Amino acid sequence: MSANRRDPKAEVGRVPAAPFHCKAFPVRTAGALLHVTALPGDGPVGNLGAAAHRFVDFLHAAGFSWWQVCPLGPTGYGDSPYQALSVFAGNPYLLDLDDLEARGLVTAEEKASQRRQGDEPTDYGRLWNELRPLLHKVAERGRALLATDQAFAEFRLKEASWLDDWCRFSALRESNGFTAPHTWSSQAVSEEARAEAAVLQFLFAVQWKALRAYAHQRGVRLFGDEPIYVSSDGCDAKFRPELFQLDAAGRPTAVAGVPPDYFAEDGQLWGNPLYRWDHHAADGFAWWKARVRHDLELFDAIRIDHFRGIHDYWSVPSGAPNARGGEWCQGPDLSFTNALGDLALVAEDLGLLSPGVEVLRKAAKLPGMSVLQFGFGGELAQNPHYPPNITEDRIVYTGTHDNDTLVGWYKQAQPQERARLDELYGAMESPHITLAEAALAAPGIATFIPAQDLLGLGSEARFNTPGNPQGNWTWRMTDAQLTQLTCAADSWKQRLRAARRLSA
Repeated sequence: MSANRRDPKAEVGRVPAAPFHCKAFPVRTAGALLHVTALPGDGPVGNLGAAAHRFVDFLHAAGFSWWQVCPLGPTGYGDSPYQALSVFAGNPYLLDLDDLEARGLVTAEEKASQRRQGDEPTDYGRLWNELRPLLHKVAERGRALLATDQAFAEFRLKEASWLDDWCRFSALRESNGFTAPHTWSSQAVSEEARAEAAVLQFLFAVQWKALRAYAHQRGVRLFGDEPIYVSSDGCDAKFRPELFQLDAAGRPTAVAGVPPDYFAEDGQLWGNPLYRWDHHAADGFAWWKARVRHDLELFDAIRIDHFRGIHDYWSVPSGAPNARGGEWCQGPDLSFTNALGDLALVAEDLGLLSPGVEVLRKAAKLPGMSVLQFGFGGELAQNPHYPPNITEDRIVYTGTHDNDTLVGWYKQAQPQERARLDELYGAMESPHITLAEAALAAPGIATFIPAQDLLGLGSEARFNTPGNPQGNWTWRMTDAQLTQLTCAADSWKQRLRAARRLSA
């Protein structure tokens, strides 16, 4: 065994469990999960405008206290919010065109050219070919209009620690034909190009701040998601290479993934560069602290995706055809969570886990996750997703952005799963309602229900299928479905009241 290999059995009991304390959710509560891109509206993709405010109104009327979204960073190849080009920047695709028109940055004709065609899903090709050039015009116009704007100047100064790098990266990426950073030949960036990139980030920050303020006025808080890894083609790896396992050209020497399991015989090869945790530890995890602090200015709580990677991570040699040839390596463990301190964080502890992950989570006083769709297969005795096993120190989901909808999952459930469901709940006329009520009634400190499950939609509304590179992130709610939710608000409020999920 190599020196940095981990032996999970040796770590059981290594850190004594601490009493549960939940900074993120101090009271029993509930929320809904819906990514911004999936909001309805007239534009080509969900945005921070009117439909987002309407969704907040529904949450308020239904008694939900939280809205959870996927990461908000600018997406690259594959369109995944979990492969963002920056962990600090916002995605300009999410800008509300109505607001931009009111600011004189978009004409009525230009806005009309971006109109959603019927109830079509998100077409990322259209965003690239049509919306991106319009946003370039917005940036040019904004540079002129905001040249003497004090708020814009203050934003650039306050956010300089990440914004300067992002503006340079954004300009270089365009001037080099959107190729991978390690192939870039030109390194020259004009101040005009930097300012234009900053304009889009300023507008995103202004619109997000307005949405968050509106949500708070309506008693709704925002729950964000923080991917553990960064994109190999992104700004963070380009300008902070010392923090990652990269060669002299900036290419990963080892990449992230997970080993073979029941779901993937070759494992999952994610391709993200891995961290040089010794460098992070040497400066007290300063980059991570800045990242978490930045996200907690956007959100009221955040989820650390793939929390296992803090404890131990699967390292695959760069260039490997699949994830089979990887090995488990030592993560920063308690030194990382101790450095962050007592913050409003949640640990995404799904999937294959070594015993020490649970020890770390409890020592860090972070709630974990239970997903009902994982609760009815295999051995039940130690299954943290099986409803009778769910404990208070967990966030309960009917499903996540990676799951099928409840209706779709139930239709394809295995006979053993069906038998166990029947044993607990009897014959279910509306499984999405019965299981949503079960999630709300569970002891976990919080419950989150995807909007698709609130609507009772089938597999056609699935948002993401892990391991499938095609057809993800495109589902969008329709205006009629948002109206349907609004009409059902009272019934959901009654369910929350019955489950004691209404926050004071």
